[in-house]
Amino acid sequence: MKAKYLNPFTDFGFKKIFGEEASKPLLIDFLNALLPPHRQVAQLSFKNAEQLGRTDADRKAIYDIYCENERGEKFIVELQKAKQNYFKERTVFYATFPIQEQAERGGWDFNLKAVYCIGILDFRFDDYRTEAEKHEVLHTIQLKNQHGRPFYDKLTYLYLEMPNFTLAENQLQTRLDQWLYFIQHLEDFQSIPAIFNDGVFAQAFEKAEIANFGPQEMDRYEDSLKVYRDLNNVIDTAFSDGVMEGEIKRTREIAKALKAGGAALELIRSATGLTAAEINAL
Repeated sequence: MKAKYLNPFTDFGFKKIFGEEASKPLLIDFLNALLPPHRQVAQLSFKNAEQLGRTDADRKAIYDIYCENERGEKFIVELQKAKQNYFKERTVFYATFPIQEQAERGGWDFNLKAVYCIGILDFRFDDYRTEAEKHEVLHTIQLKNQHGRPFYDKLTYLYLEMPNFTLAENQLQTRLDQWLYFIQHLEDFQSIPAIFNDGVFAQAFEKAEIANFGPQEMDRYEDSLKVYRDLNNVIDTAFSDGVMEGEIKRTREIAKALKAGGAALELIRSATGLTAAEINAL
């Protein structure tokens, strides 16, 4: 059966639902489902997703979505399809840009605004410390001291392990449950489930309906879907052939497939973490 709604795990699909100006109500609702009651977002403004270093020699960062709320707090929202080398280091590196950009000249007192790094991960972590963590969907990380007390509470990493989300429609209880169910199953819906009976999700389904795309949007979605499928095929083949012994080898195979499929250099860099020189050398 032909899909009625887009695949939100594609680059185009994710940004269509959450990264457009008209998508702000959806992104605000999603963020508020993640954040505690005292940190709720009322307004958002999108910022430049390409972050440059201080010199031409510095490495830059390109986010999927980068925005700021009415209090000046920064939000990086990333969709990550495949595990890559030094994934955690990459997200820590990304967090340095919204921190550094807050620096003011003159007598600045270093009073920073909060930064949130949110990762929607279509893979599982492989470094669990307890058995229970293997089944957790949401991982919240902050800087704490040796007694478990917060040392600095303005830098928060929120990782959503999507393969661990297995709730059925009749088991959904929270707003976050609804959003994760929406993301996980959107491409399979042929009609809107009764659980999504409010205006925010009505807008989300309208934006996600493929029949509403113009010719240019349709071309962009088809290209993005091809990249997503190629990436999946490479990962599946790597597992079946026993190639997963080396993370570096797997990353290069993914990059090769994306390059062969005509994916843009920046998209390959974002998906694999390889440098432009490494990609061009493949």
